Amino acid sequence: MSKSLNLTLGTALVSVLLSAPAFAEKLGLGRVAMPEEVAAWDMDVRPDGQGLPVGSGDVLTGEETFSANCAVCHGEFAEGVDNWPKLAGGAGTLDQADPLKTVGSFWPHLSTTFDYVNRSMPYGNAGTLTPDDVYAITAYILYSNDLVDEDFVLSNENFAEVVLPNAGNFIVDDRKDTEYTKFSAAPCMENCKDTVEVTMRAAVLDVTPNVEETLAPVVEVKQIAEAPAAAPEVVVPATAEAAPAAEAPAVEAAAVEAPSAMAAADPTLISAGEKVFKQCAACHKIGDNAKNSTGPILNGIIGRAAATVEGFKYSKPMKTAGEDGLVWDAVSLDQYLTDPKAMIPRGKMSFGGLKKAEDRTAVIAYLSTIGG
Repeated sequence: MSKSLNLTLGTALVSVLLSAPAFAEKLGLGRVAMPEEVAAWDMDVRPDGQGLPVGSGDVLTGEETFSANCAVCHGEFAEGVDNWPKLAGGAGTLDQADPLKTVGSFWPHLSTTFDYVNRSMPYGNAGTLTPDDVYAITAYILYSNDLVDEDFVLSNENFAEVVLPNAGNFIVDDRKDTEYTKFSAAPCMENCKDTVEVTMRAAVLDVTPNVEETLAPVVEVKQIAEAPAAAPEVVVPATAEAAPAAEAPAVEAAAVEAPSAMAAADPTLISAGEKVFKQCAACHKIGDNAKNSTGPILNGIIGRAAATVEGFKYSKPMKTAGEDGLVWDAVSLDQYLTDPKAMIPRGKMSFGGLKKAEDRTAVIAYLSTIGG
């Protein structure tokens, strides 16, 4: 070890010793932390609500606060952007090979959400949210998971009353007492068994030879294994023979045709609409096995009264619009997709809309082909 390294380690050791309470008091180094300083660091919130600051926040305020501070990474509907985490959805997926673990589907305690947002968010600007902001954001995350209604108000007083769906599926980790002792004995390193026998054979891989096997078959298997793989067969989809898609023509909202007419007359427009719909697919599902997600399924939307998909929790403004006679057709959909918030103020959909008329026309044409 070099002298410089010895000196460095020695200096570090002296620093640690001098910072100990006994030396600090003797040499006048440091001081006892004030209660205010301890309180500033004592921010943890427990599952029973202990440690929560006084405050409250409602869902609609949380939607605005979330949009301004969180949506850039987590999406307007808490659905996640790119590789940033999804905070909503995933209900019923925990028994699948690729479960979606979100606040609503997996997390056991709401205090984890509040504590993390309070300590670490927004990304790169942690500590700037007020307690009321954090309560409102947490309320909106609950709403995005369909766990509360849009008029819900979360506060330190009712916080402990919120029970997340997966809370009962967590158990205490007792492996230290029940399993560790079984695997903590010193391993045997030699003469562990009197005899060694082959009890199973990896026949498919030919890696456990039979006693009768000669060297020749083994070499043959090796040669086959090292042979270059044949090029995979290229299957050309049937749609490959169709004419290349041309750019959809621009159509103003006032001149939107009936979707059925567009569907019959312009398959290219439908193809363009399918591409545009990818912007909607994160929240709205279509097809035979479609289920409600962050947004309702859109099967058979053309000609359907607004807010009538079974099992989906619509906002009150959208329900009112449906009760007042709003029916989704080419004209009403074009108006809604232009600016959802302008048509249905304080509705649940936070998507900014499709600003290009040709995109709206194309996606409406595509939706007209999706039956109920």
